[in-house]
Amino acid sequence: MVKLRSQAWFDDPHDPGMTALYLERYLNYGITRAELQSGRPIIGIAQTGSDLAPCNRHHLMLAERVKAGIREAGGIPMEFPVHPIQETGKRPTAALDRNLAYLGLVEVLFGYPLDGVVLTTGCDKTTPACLMAAATVNMPAIVLSGGPMLDGHWKGRLAGSGTIIWEGRQRLAAGEIDYGEFMDMAAASAPSVGHCNTMGTALSMNSLAEALGMSIPTCASIPAPYRERGQMAYRTGLRIVDMVREDLTPRKVMTKEAFENAILVASAIGASTNAPPHLIAIARHVGVELSLEDWQRVGHDVPMLVNCQPAGQYLGEAFHRAGGVPAVMRELLDAGLLRGGALSVTGRTVAEEMAGAESQDRDVIRPFTEPLMTEAGMLVMSGNLFDSGVMKTSVISPEFRARYLSNPDDLDAFEGRAIVFEGPEDYHHRINEPSLQIDEGCILFIRNCGPVGYPGSAEVVNMQPPDELIRRGVHALACIGDGRQSGTSASPSILNVSPEAAAGGNLAILHTGDRVRVDLPKRRVDLLVSDDEIAARRAALPPLKLNNQTPWQALYRGTVGQLSTGACMEDTVAYQDLVHTAGLPRNSH
Repeated sequence: MVKLRSQAWFDDPHDPGMTALYLERYLNYGITRAELQSGRPIIGIAQTGSDLAPCNRHHLMLAERVKAGIREAGGIPMEFPVHPIQETGKRPTAALDRNLAYLGLVEVLFGYPLDGVVLTTGCDKTTPACLMAAATVNMPAIVLSGGPMLDGHWKGRLAGSGTIIWEGRQRLAAGEIDYGEFMDMAAASAPSVGHCNTMGTALSMNSLAEALGMSIPTCASIPAPYRERGQMAYRTGLRIVDMVREDLTPRKVMTKEAFENAILVASAIGASTNAPPHLIAIARHVGVELSLEDWQRVGHDVPMLVNCQPAGQYLGEAFHRAGGVPAVMRELLDAGLLRGGALSVTGRTVAEEMAGAESQDRDVIRPFTEPLMTEAGMLVMSGNLFDSGVMKTSVISPEFRARYLSNPDDLDAFEGRAIVFEGPEDYHHRINEPSLQIDEGCILFIRNCGPVGYPGSAEVVNMQPPDELIRRGVHALACIGDGRQSGTSASPSILNVSPEAAAGGNLAILHTGDRVRVDLPKRRVDLLVSDDEIAARRAALPPLKLNNQTPWQALYRGTVGQLSTGACMEDTVAYQDLVHTAGLPRNSH
């Protein structure tokens, strides 16, 4: 019989004074002493939904179904708020708050009378923030995804959230639509509650949480308004109570094999380039060694099976109806790639869970032998400008390939003239400046946009060409930067560059007009100047000046690492498995 942590608060006959103090105030909203001292597990519901977080707002209603499941299984639910993270609402970037939400959730899980937790996830950073905290504390935890919005439609075609905005920006620049039409396009892509209906970061990260084994199969893809979403909430509430009784914790589920499964699934679904830093961060907090080279080793050669925007054609509803994550994992299992022995929060192995799964629509989830693209995983790059950067090869368009990667004498490689921007404000101010003479042979660079420089690492690397080039039919230039980009973008940028310019990376010494070579087969990006010139430029760099607008920005910058290692607060990684290593927190009185 598992001893419940909550009993140390609510039923400790060895310390009646403290038991009385903890117990009495929890009675004031109607819960009884008999319940709190019944030996029933107390289950937290980490509530990420609010009016400030519209992607997750429906979790406020779903929580009632979670509570019903918890009570049915013999538990006591206690819902509490998580610091809001809304990708499209938080300035300067929602990434700044991932680590803040992580810290707050760790303190709640460790410091309050909880035996297990349901993690409500949805919008991009809510998933890694919750999983990082659950990993650190290591009490039984299960993910309940909020699910994607219903498919959007605009003028008779699918309108994918985020993806249609990048299209609208180009059409506005080309003079094809006006401001009002642009707003109408954007609104058409958000027809219901839920997170992005494209395979952006939200759907990617929730799919990878399922691939890790941290949610019940099919949880990631059920659209938010479907009745099955409420049913999944109930099942999740039922399951977490049994997980407490079984002492099934994150460290038993999120193993090295589980992370390799997640990398395999990321390649197969055409996941966001935000997935590598988030998964690496989760792994570090759960004590699993995971690096970008694991992404290259495990994921690069995997074919893309899911035909969803931005890399494909369909949206979230079609992905779910075709079988969602289980159908993808079954294809990978049958191909001999998936680690079938990894454990799920269901208590069963991945192989057992995937036994009955199959694609219900072979145009949406392709057979392993008939993929949309072979070798569709992330390409991990390095060179004399940075130690690591990531390129999403599954969104390389025919236009981009023809312009940059089809020289028969230099296949899959190109050289270009660098155009350097000091951040998004500089980019928007100068991208149409005639004196820059930007043409098809240029590479757009953006710097000072990483974890330290921005701060938080902004989604700004997917820079569109100057308006004049767009009007001529040039829709994409090569882009490189030390920030990130939206998972809804189809730009094949080289991004997440580490170390960033603000942390001493060589992007800081790049000049507009420099020649840069990109070589995909060699996985290299190099500034074409001598080592002596690089050394001279580094010696001449001015001291770094950072402007912190809030106390948290200062604290964040002083503690954060680079995107290549998950952009964690470096000091926090030392705190592992708190429930089993740190003991109970001290009494409050």
